Amino acid sequence: MRALVKTMKGKGFIELRDVPAPSIGDAEVLIDVKACGICGTDLHIYNDEFPYYPPVILGHEFSGTIAAVGGNVKGWAVGDRVVGEPHTMACGICALCRTGNRQICPHKRSPGWGIDGAFAPLMRWPEPGLLHRIPESLGFPEAALAEPLANVVTDVVLSRTVMAGDVVAVAGPGPIGIMAALVAKHAGASTVIIFGVNDDEETRLTLCRSLPAIDYVVNVQKEDLAKLVQDITSGRGVDLFIEASGARAAMQTGALIIRKLGTVTAIGLTGKPSIEFPYDTFMMKSVRYQFNVSTKFESWDRAIRILDAGLIPHDRLLSHMGSIDQWQEFFDALLSRRALKGMFLFNL
Repeated sequence: MRALVKTMKGKGFIELRDVPAPSIGDAEVLIDVKACGICGTDLHIYNDEFPYYPPVILGHEFSGTIAAVGGNVKGWAVGDRVVGEPHTMACGICALCRTGNRQICPHKRSPGWGIDGAFAPLMRWPEPGLLHRIPESLGFPEAALAEPLANVVTDVVLSRTVMAGDVVAVAGPGPIGIMAALVAKHAGASTVIIFGVNDDEETRLTLCRSLPAIDYVVNVQKEDLAKLVQDITSGRGVDLFIEASGARAAMQTGALIIRKLGTVTAIGLTGKPSIEFPYDTFMMKSVRYQFNVSTKFESWDRAIRILDAGLIPHDRLLSHMGSIDQWQEFFDALLSRRALKGMFLFNL
């Protein structure tokens, strides 16, 4: 089968390879991959900015059907429509696992960087307990958005960062930022602002301006965001700042617009060992700054329900869908911000 593989350490070193179809053990299932989204993590791996263990098949934002079931697997059958949490190979015995936080177990090896992932037509799935069923009413490309949306649900809703009536500002008008803005609004925010830069103007900010749930769309290289926030909040500042860009400049902006005793929730990765950070500004405002990575079990069922209810405009977020043979075109478009979300389709 044809798979997209990170072949060795270093920037680049991604190629399509013919690899053997995976086999499964008695406690595993085989997934017939139907769709798999390109995550920011995949781009970081491309740029050698995220941990990975080559050679490894990339991809973890998948949806598909079960193609085969190991002899000891119960509760799942061939043909079941599924998505899956990428917390595979967690040890189960460390303090994090035993307190219900297997998503940050230091021993876990997730599909797409730690073990072979879903940028291929078939994928071995070692832990059926991490699968979630998807309804027939949800298409496979939509369902493959469950993983990034589950991250947003974890960080914005389950972490109790958004409250009814909040004024929310989101840095980064990419797919995560847009979904965070929409989830915040549906969770009760009264006003949602999303901001980006000139490079976002052609594709990302244009989409944001067409979404009724987003109240203000700001290009900070052309408009005065701080003045807008002052006017909207009568000088108080935003209640919640969602950092979904990973950009140093966005964090500086967030420090200016957050209110005293406000909340910052960090979703975006910088891809760098360290960055300049406005520590004292946040400190003097006594903000709650919450870092986040990965998802919780509850987030997935909520994300699936949100997608099934049509609250996320998947058809507009998915700007690039097609064959894995187009991987270089899609990666280039995403890295240059000419794309919103890329997704590979298999056997559809």
